[in-house]
Amino acid sequence: MGQLENKTALVTGASAGIGLAAACRFAAEGAHVFITGRRKPELDAAAAEIGSGATAVQGDVANLDDLDHLVELIDERGNGLDVVFANAGSGTFAVLGDITLDQLNDTVATNLRGTVFTVQKTLPLLNDGASIVLAGSSSATNGTPGFGIYAATKASIRSLGRTWAAELASRGLRVNTIIPGPTDTPGISGLGPELLAAIASNVPLGRLGAPDEIASAVLFLASPQSSFMTGSEIFIDGGVEQI
Repeated sequence: MGQLENKTALVTGASAGIGLAAACRFAAEGAHVFITGRRKPELDAAAAEIGSGATAVQGDVANLDDLDHLVELIDERGNGLDVVFANAGSGTFAVLGDITLDQLNDTVATNLRGTVFTVQKTLPLLNDGASIVLAGSSSATNGTPGFGIYAATKASIRSLGRTWAAELASRGLRVNTIIPGPTDTPGISGLGPELLAAIASNVPLGRLGAPDEIASAVLFLASPQSSFMTGSEIFIDGGVEQI
């Protein structure tokens, strides 16, 4: 039997990258996985890659109506939820003097508001012992030029993870946060080979992480293997914040 046999999981932002890798791992371990994403073609392709263990629901975590629709569909299945991986995130990178109101609002809407209401709206569906995994970032603890707003939202996620772990402990629910370092996902692939090489050169292991490597940590936090962990953070960053 797999580590998540007969469990039900939700992964937001699952069309590609870390979200898709985690959803694939959940399904391979026996879970039925609800996946969400804003772009239907990419979401449909992700569902096809995961296979019969996936239910794709197009939607934007920044849109509360979309979240309500998602929760209704999960509830209709009748098995509740055992894992929530609040992974959806985005960001426009700009130095302080160039940040626009739209850039600020869009990043906060997806990364912060979307995470808050994804977790809040799924709370009634969470089964005893369920695991909530939040997606942080190593950028939250350093001062990379141009990453200020994105990093601030991810720092907020780290704080919320601790608070929610305390608030939900009485229900036996666990809340933990993954802290990926630079990872080879579509989200950063557009930065260009020279910038990607520069980013990789600052990683002690000398390379970008792979989505599957991050997904392994997500699976650990989602599974009974981490049953005595809550309020914790796992850094999967190639040593960026450790060395």
